[in-house]
Amino acid sequence: MIFIDLTPYSCPYPLVKVKLLLKQIQVGETLHVLLSDHGSRRDVPLLMKKMGFGIEIVADELHCLSVIITKTN
Repeated sequence: MIFIDLTPYSCPYPLVKVKLLLKQIQVGETLHVLLSDHGSRRDVPLLMKKMGFGIEIVADELHCLSVIITKTN
């Protein structure tokens, strides 16, 4: 599992970074991502679902969203 804290960044950087990381890992591997920006908290999970990746919300707190993304294709 790769862990990345993207809380210091605002959209679109977190979305772009997650997409680039997903290109580098193998099918079945996971990314644990922390997001704080309102746009990123909304857009990253939506795009990952749309792209067919597995996504699990670990924690959805006031200032931080923690998600695990599994590469499925």
